[in-house]
Amino acid sequence: MTAETEEKIFETIEQAESVSDPLENLVEKAKTDPGVAFKPDVLACLADLEKEDFAQFHQLRSELKKVGVPVAKLDKAIAELNGHVRRRGPTQAEILIELAGEAELFHTPHRETWEISSLGFSDWLEHRYFKEIGSVPSPEVRKSAIRHLEARARFEAPECDVHLRVASHDGLMYVDLADDDWRAIEIGPGRWKVVENPPVRFRRAPGMLPLPEPEPGAGIEELLPFLNVSRSDAVLIAHWLINSLLPCPSYPVLVLQGEQGSAKSGTSRLLRALVDPNVVPLRALPRNERELLISAVNGHVLAFDNVSTLPEWMADALCRLATGGGFTARRLYSDRGEELFKAERPVILNGIEHFVTRQDLADRCIFITLKHIPDERRVPEEQLRAKFEGQLPRILGALLDAAVEGRGNLADVQASGLPRMADFARMAMACETALWSPGTFEKAYSDNRDEAVEAGIDADPVAAAVRALVARLRTMRTRRTTNSQDPVDGCVWDGTASDLSRDLESLRAEAGHRQAGLKDPMRSRIDFAAPRRFCASEALRLSAIASAMNARG
Repeated sequence: MTAETEEKIFETIEQAESVSDPLENLVEKAKTDPGVAFKPDVLACLADLEKEDFAQFHQLRSELKKVGVPVAKLDKAIAELNGHVRRRGPTQAEILIELAGEAELFHTPHRETWEISSLGFSDWLEHRYFKEIGSVPSPEVRKSAIRHLEARARFEAPECDVHLRVASHDGLMYVDLADDDWRAIEIGPGRWKVVENPPVRFRRAPGMLPLPEPEPGAGIEELLPFLNVSRSDAVLIAHWLINSLLPCPSYPVLVLQGEQGSAKSGTSRLLRALVDPNVVPLRALPRNERELLISAVNGHVLAFDNVSTLPEWMADALCRLATGGGFTARRLYSDRGEELFKAERPVILNGIEHFVTRQDLADRCIFITLKHIPDERRVPEEQLRAKFEGQLPRILGALLDAAVEGRGNLADVQASGLPRMADFARMAMACETALWSPGTFEKAYSDNRDEAVEAGIDADPVAAAVRALVARLRTMRTRRTTNSQDPVDGCVWDGTASDLSRDLESLRAEAGHRQAGLKDPMRSRIDFAAPRRFCASEALRLSAIASAMNARG
């Protein structure tokens, strides 16, 4: 080849237009423009690649799908270009399962927390299917895919615990803010902070509302103007709120009582909004244990409005919710299956009358009396709510500050001489130095328990009748001492169990009880634990009366 010919060849090459491969950097281009895959030259190259190297085509197709290219439409365009009937595509169920691969699957120890079958997951999966295919799957296909995913999550995926509103992990505590960013409050040694990706998993029950982002630096005094209670009762409410913000082994039941118009319902809403806000903050008492179980599954705080009486089964169930216990219920559409539930929940009850008469439940309660509100002090609820919502982040921050200090002081609190709700009392005593002077909580809680005993006596027809009997015996002793030169030693009642029953029945009306008459004392369920404290101060051995009542049993 002569030098002249070689020079002409180089000139021709330089003048030639460079032609790039349409598939080069296609995935990178599709990240910003998914429609680039549908350009005629790109489609032609993809059609050729499918015929010549199917494995390489399938790999490229998967990468395009990951960056948002609608591969179902792409497959159809390539099939039309190749001029043949497209191979059988994936079924609807297969597409749903493939789309669900974007979700992280796992399973938990309890059946109640398997949320794959929830409406939220179903809606998300259906939305992904519509974006991919342009239509919606049939209900049968959706159910089939979800059952498949449930089986995979249960038997192939890792096991994880799921929590509602509060959780603990590696010595830290977390409170779910329930906001759109799935943030949580992390409570650790000496500090609390809002974190973006908490290491624990929370679920969102229907009706849950977000907590505001707390603000540090406030004091508990900002809460007190919203509480229509005495100072000592405000102390107990503050510690109940702190306890409810933490994953604790027990939660005392908060009982709000007061006359009509004393803001019982409004206070209940306010307290729940500080811990576990909900679309429906207050509800009526459940009709059965299964309804109570459903409420506990879907809410961290349970608030029941306008309570007048508590059935025996409800009192037992609230005891288990307060200090931890299990519930079982027959699984629907099953003869042998059981639904199991074990948890502790903070509970609020409000009502006019003294409706907690069972001593075992009373021991787990904090009784709060709301004051009468004069007409000139009443403000519109909307105005009060707006003011409270403005202060809520600062009040929440003050409660968290106290919780942090309490966790640091907890080891120094002595465990001897604690009341029934020992864990609550220990945490409250550890927290109180952040809120008020030492000993404030202990005195308020002790006084509250004494008042609860007195209220229980007043509400119990047997105890009230015994109180009236003591008063009669004292009057008789006074008269005999006055009219006789011989001193009378003590007051004595003597007779059979039936005699005592008649005497107590005659005194029932004087004690202010208008319900049905007392049953035979030998068959009555009488709790002498609470009245005994009263009778000791009255210098009467109630145990002797109890023995007489059961002498013939």
